[in-house]
Amino acid sequence: MARLHRGPLQTLIAEIALENLPAGALLPRENDLAQRFDISRGTARECIRGLEERGMVVVKHGRGATVREPREWNRLDPDVLAALLSGPQSADILAEFLESRRILEIEAAGLAAERADDADVDQLRDAYRQMVDAAGRADSQPDHEADFHEADVAFHRTLVEITGNRVLVTLVSRIHGAMLQARYPTARPQLRMERTLPEHRRILGTVRIGDARGARRAMAAHLDSVEQFLEEYGRPNEDPRVRPRT
Repeated sequence: MARLHRGPLQTLIAEIALENLPAGALLPRENDLAQRFDISRGTARECIRGLEERGMVVVKHGRGATVREPREWNRLDPDVLAALLSGPQSADILAEFLESRRILEIEAAGLAAERADDADVDQLRDAYRQMVDAAGRADSQPDHEADFHEADVAFHRTLVEITGNRVLVTLVSRIHGAMLQARYPTARPQLRMERTLPEHRRILGTVRIGDARGARRAMAAHLDSVEQFLEEYGRPNEDPRVRPRT
């Protein structure tokens, strides 16, 4: 968003996420926010509304805005997720996302294998080719790293769309969208060619031949790799090539 309240809103989200403004605390009033950020009262009001929309504050007439408990926050919102990932509980947050992906995507892979027709397989194959192309660009030009993450998400989105289950598509898309905005802090570019791409190729292959059980296994194996990367998250000086899989 390019609106005037974007910067102040992100600052307030971060202060709440990092508990500089703990649950139960009163948010500064519009006048105070306007003075602090050198913005109008109307823009300050938009900031408060943005926090309210994300479940981070509750506004009561005559009392103002009160910070809500973390369990009330919308963790699928990219700004909230990005703020949480900058804090000490980032690994726990990512573990929750991974658990959600296991619940949804392993079964989705099996359904896709059962339901895919030739056109669906062609779409998934094209999505995989886009990943390969994006990997080449990212390897030679690091500023294209986001291209690979977007192609990765597109592959998974295509897979889920093949199931034909619109509710499932919406659920998984929100998870992927939030994590895409957070730029996948557990990504391992150095393992892309030997693990990430082959894992996606195996998923594609099982869907192509209609092997539902194999598709579930292939997706589970891919998410096992993500879990390993999550375990290594926060230890950037260790070489993941030499760490055993768990």
